[in-house]
This record gives sequence, structure tokens and C-alpha cells, in this order.
Amino acid sequence: MSRFFARSDSESEESLLLSDDEEDTKRVVRSAKDKRFEELTNLIKTIRNAMKIRDMSKCLEEFEQLCRAFLKSKNIVDKEGIPPFYIRLLADLEDYLNQLWEDKEGKKKMNKNNAKALSTLRQKIRKYNRDFESEIAAYKEVKSKTKASFVVPAVLMQSLNVLLPNTASVLRAQDTEKPGVRKEERKKKPKQKEQIEEEAEEEGGWEKVNRGVPLVKEKPKMFAKGTEINTAVVVKKLNEILQARGKKGTDRAAQIELFHALAAIAAENNLGQGILVKIKFNIIASLYDYNPNLAAFMKPDMWKKCLDCIDELLDILFEHNNIFIGENIAEDSENLAVSDQPFRVRGCILTLVERMDEEFTKIMQNTDPHSQEYVDNLKDEGRVCGIVDRLLTYLENKGSTEEICRVYLRRIMHTYYKFDYKAHRRSLGLQGETKSKEESKEESEGEDSAVIMDRLCKFIYAKDRTDRIRTCAILCHIYHHALHSRWYQARDLMLMSHLQDNIQHADPPVQILYNRTMVQLGICAFRQGMIKDAHNALLDIQSSGRAKELLGQGLLMRNMQERNAEQEKIEKRRQVPFHMHINLELLECVYLVSAMLLEIPYMAAHEFDARRRMISKQFHHQLRVGERQPLLGPPESMREHVVAASKAMKMGDWRTCHSFIINEKMNSKVWDLFPEIQRVREMLVRKIQEESLRTYLFTYSSVYDSISMATLSEMFELEMPTVHSIISKMIINEELMASLDQPTQTVMMHRTEPTSLQNMALKLAEKLGNLVENNERVSDLKQGIYGGYFNRDQKGGYQQKQSYQRGGYRNQNQGNY
Repeated sequence: MSRFFARSDSESEESLLLSDDEEDTKRVVRSAKDKRFEELTNLIKTIRNAMKIRDMSKCLEEFEQLCRAFLKSKNIVDKEGIPPFYIRLLADLEDYLNQLWEDKEGKKKMNKNNAKALSTLRQKIRKYNRDFESEIAAYKEVKSKTKASFVVPAVLMQSLNVLLPNTASVLRAQDTEKPGVRKEERKKKPKQKEQIEEEAEEEGGWEKVNRGVPLVKEKPKMFAKGTEINTAVVVKKLNEILQARGKKGTDRAAQIELFHALAAIAAENNLGQGILVKIKFNIIASLYDYNPNLAAFMKPDMWKKCLDCIDELLDILFEHNNIFIGENIAEDSENLAVSDQPFRVRGCILTLVERMDEEFTKIMQNTDPHSQEYVDNLKDEGRVCGIVDRLLTYLENKGSTEEICRVYLRRIMHTYYKFDYKAHRRSLGLQGETKSKEESKEESEGEDSAVIMDRLCKFIYAKDRTDRIRTCAILCHIYHHALHSRWYQARDLMLMSHLQDNIQHADPPVQILYNRTMVQLGICAFRQGMIKDAHNALLDIQSSGRAKELLGQGLLMRNMQERNAEQEKIEKRRQVPFHMHINLELLECVYLVSAMLLEIPYMAAHEFDARRRMISKQFHHQLRVGERQPLLGPPESMREHVVAASKAMKMGDWRTCHSFIINEKMNSKVWDLFPEIQRVREMLVRKIQEESLRTYLFTYSSVYDSISMATLSEMFELEMPTVHSIISKMIINEELMASLDQPTQTVMMHRTEPTSLQNMALKLAEKLGNLVENNERVSDLKQGIYGGYFNRDQKGGYQQKQSYQRGGYRNQNQGNY
């Protein structure tokens, strides 16, 4: 039986349809859907009752139970769909809470519990409704479009038509059998509109009927009937729409639609391109203002509309040369009407494009980099660069020098971090390979990124008057040189710019760009085999322990005292999009390998030197971590590979060192990321051989009286001239006390260095001397005298005397040694 009849207020009618015996004997079997939906409807009724009496505490309690009940019904909802009555409750409850929130007088009259519950429930419903935005929007749209006088479910209408004749006959028969039943009891009470709506929602699908007449919503008229459409009228309407911009309660989406409608009216009435450009400027500005939160990024539909609108605006500007735009044009001096004079419109197309570029960066920052969505969004960069190029062409003809520098920098920022594979192939002399005609045509037509960067940057160097744009251009130019292995150009440009002297005064984004440039410079030096330069360039970033944060590739966990929530939001907006990241594992590996090639020979040369300095603290830390491990297994991580290679190099075993540095695991993680893989591997093998030879000579020179260079050449697989060169440099720099016997190609050791036993004896003597000196100082301090060298002041400290007896300190302690 339909629930339409089961919910009747008159119990006498139920007794007419079913006898008492049937009620006792029949069992109703309900499905899981009915049980779950009945639980939801009961909770919704309780919430609506609490809304009527403004019991916010009860509303909050029942809403939490409703959310839990809906979560239990997830399996049924996935099959059947979200019930309409649930969407209606969410929409009505949010509107109701917003209405109460805006009622200042009503909030003051609430008790403390209700006021607190109102605030909590308002936050929860706003957050909860984000998962149902599309359903709620569809419900509100139907609600606003439809002015229905009666609402019934379609299913119930069909059952009503089928069952109505049978029911009437049954009622008449029961009425004759039971004469004691009064007609008043048989009459149904008329149901209210709200009750029928609730029953419709509980039943599932429903439709709205307006006495059988279809509803046709008329579009709001922009102008009154009979109004003459001219430029002045359109401008007046435009200003009326703009006055609502930014006000509370303004529907931003509706405002954008009004702008589009106004643009269509202006185009239909041929009011000229001036007013159309004016409206386009305001449409783009409204799209940017759609999200009032600066940290929020544009939704995909708004982003596409923004790109289309900017393209349309540029099309108009390119097609009509008689349109002049600029921020310096006052509104009262604008010329928007069609006349002999050129159009003059207030606005700045460069500002709109810069804002578009920033919105693209925010979209990439807020997209999961490991998802397909990130790849799809990244495809829009081609369109963004196309818009920047079109604007660049437009401003080169009509823009000022300052505007040209700004748009040049935008183009540079989209170019400097990209590796030009076509130019790389040409530089390697691959033109001789067989190519298709299309590839050859593309390579001949395409301009090298190096040429583009050189042209844009040199214009900024010559014309820019602001330090920031010129600094960013220099750093991007250096980065691009380093990325393409032009080491000497990158190094010379960095040294000539003197940026390292005052970069600490720059703003954080420029400092992040400087750090990225220095890292790329160090990696470039490593690829060229300049290990010391690579280590020096990477030292500051790696020694800080905050490479991830300094490069703008993420935030480190800190205490709230060091960084509050607002500062964290600001720093997140400075992060570099994922496709511009520098591989941190590659960076650390390059640094540690460079440190190994410098530190291991130095440690071998100064093994017994107590005052030996550290070249790299981070490298020594990794060595100590490796030494503290109780069980030494095969290396797994990149750091363990470097530590194992360092131990092998200490013994002069270059083959084992080479196997730990260059292998399949390290290749896949690090070395294969370089564009010139084979060249880097050959360089690494060469450096490992040379530094292992140096380490071997430092470590075992005291063992040999002489050693043949031919033997060393065979041990380390180096050419004789290379071995001769390395040993000669060591002798010249006084690192190795030896001489070369040219006729026999032999290295003669001089044995001027102390043996290990002598070194230990010297260390012991030095420590004993320090101990005696300290004991003498303690005894003299107790007696209040110390050779007249120190004097106790009034505060209990010691001050050096301005004048003291010559040799007093030496004479007092002379007899103790």
C-alpha cells in the first residue's frame, strides 16, 4: 500500500482498510533502503522541529547524528543516489543558519549554549556541504526557477489514479457494514503544502507541477522597453553593475553573466570596439575576483573563461589599431563612442596577463603533482606562453620601455628552467642522422632558447631601471647557461653581477631564485669535472640542512613559535611548482661525491695533523654514521653507497669505489637524470682514478723507498703522462716529499715525514705539555698571582695588565719545562 494513505491522520480509515485480525497477523518486511531512509527522515523531522523553536543545541546534536546515519547508508546511496530530501535539508539548514547569523539582534537574545552551537553548526554545515555543491546548486536553481503551487511525487500520482476508484468502493462497503462510523471521521483533513512536500521528499523522486502549464522563465531585461541603446546608456548600466562589485551578498557569477549580456547588447547595436574593450576588461577583472581569498586558485571553468576572454581582447586590439589603452587614461577622458577620433580606454592589458600568469602558478601549486590532473593543467602552459608572446608583440609596438621589460621577464620565467633538447642535439652534431622532413623543418624554423634568452635579457640589462627585474633576468640567464653546460658563461656572468654581495637584501622570491641558480651552477661545474667549484657552489645550501626550504620546494616541520599559521600560508605561496623542482637526491649525491673526491685525499695527507680542518661537515657526519653501525651490510641508500665508496678510496681501491658510485641502482636514481649520461660517467671514473692515486701515495709513501710510475699507471689504469702530471703537481705543492728520476721513470721517496709511532709520541708530548700548563694556572689562581699577567678586577673576573714586566710570565714558568 502506498505511504500516501498510510500517513493519513484519521485512524478510522485504516480500520476500514484492514481488520484487527489482519493487523495482528501480517508482518511487514522492509528493505534496507527503507530502514535507512526512514532513519534519515526521522532525524530530519527532529532537526526541522528544532529549527522552528530555534534550539541550536538540539540542531547541532541531531545534525551530527544525521551525518553518522548518512555515512552508514553509503552503500545504499551509491546504488540509489543521494535522496532529494537530504539535499533539501542541507540547503535549507545552511540558508537558515546564515539568516540567523546575519540577525544581530536575534543573536544577542540567544543564550550562551545556543550562540555557541550556532557558530559551531554554521562552520560544520559549510564544510560538510562542499561535498554536495553540485547537488545543492541544482536544487537551488530548480527552487528559484519554479513557482509551483502544488508539489506531489510522480509515483504517488500514479498510485493515486489507480487506487482511487477501488478505495472509494471499499470505503462505501465498509461504511454500510459499520453504520456507527460518522461521516466526519471519514473525511480526510486537507494536507498542508509543507506536509505534502515532506512526504514527496521521503518517497524519493518528485517533480514540480504548476497546474499543467510549463514554466518559462523570462530573462531579466537589461533596459526598459523602448530605451534607445547608445554608448552613454551602456556605460551607465556598466557602472551600475560595477557598484555592486565587492559588496556583501553580491552574486559574482550573476555579475559575470550580466557583463556578458551587456557585451552582447553592445555588439548587436554596433556601438563600436571601444565599449566592447571596456566591458572585456571588467569581465576579466570579475573572473579574478570570483574567489575573494587570495590563496584560493581558480576553478577549471573560470580558468578557461579567463584564457578565452584574454585571447578575445587581444584579437580586438590586434585587429583595430585605433584603440589606445593605458592606466594613465582618466575615466573622464575616455573615448568609447564611434567617432573620427581613436578610441581611448582606461585599462592595462599587461596587469591582466601578469595576474593570469600568477593564477596559473597557483593552480599548479594546488594540484597533486603525481596525478593526471597535474599533467592536464600543465598543458595550459603552452597557451599561457602563447598569450605572453602575443602581448609581447603588441607592446613592442605600442608599449613603454617599462612595460616591455615586465613582459620580457614573464617570458623569461617560462623559458629559463627548460632544457632545449633540439639545441642540445645540434650542439652534439647530430644533424647528420637521418630525419624526417617535418623534424628538419621544425629545427630550422625554431629559434634556440639560448638566442631568445640572450635577446630578452640583454634588452633588460640595457633598458630596465628597477633592480628587481634586472636581478631576476641575470639569475635566469645564469641558470639557463648552467642548465645547458655553458659553465664559463654562467660563472663569468655570476662574478660580474656581484649578486652574492647583496642578495641578502632581496625579497624572498628573488632569494629562492638565487639559491636555485647557485645549485644549478654547482651541478654544471660537476658535469664539467670541476669538483672544487661544484663543492663551493653547493656548500651553503647543503650545509644548512634546509635545502628543500631554501629552494622553495617544500616546508620543513617547525615549532609554532618559529612560524605561525599566517607565515606558513605566505611561505606556501612562494613554493615553486613541481615541474620546476630540482631533484634533491641528485643534488645531495653530487655534493657528497664532490666532498668525497676532495676530503679523502686531504684526510690521507693530514692523517696525524691535530689541527686538520674539515672541508665538508655533512660528509664527515655521514662517515660517522656509517662507522657507528653495528652490522655492515651491503649499501642500500645513496648515502650508504657514497660512504662505502669513501672507505674503498681510503685504501686506494679505485675499482671498488667505482663500483659503489656507478652501478644500476645509482644510475637509475641519479646519473641517468643528466642529459649527457655517458660523459658524466667517464668523468667520474677519471676523477676516481686520479684521486685514488693521490690517496694511495699519501697513505703508503712511508712504506716505499721508490716506486715505478709504470706500476702506478697499471694499478690505476691511467696513462703515463697523467701519472707523471699528478705526481709532479704533488711534489711542486709540497704535498709529497719525493723526487722524480726521469731516466728510470721512478718516484724516489725522501722519508722526511715522521712515522706513525713518532706522530703518536709527538701528540702525547703535546698533551702532556698542555696538562702541565693548565695545572700551573690553577695553582697560581688559588694564590692570587699569575706572573703579573692577569689581575682580578672588582667584578671577580680577570683583566690583562696594560704594562707588565718583560719576560715575567716566561721566567716564572721556565723552570717547569
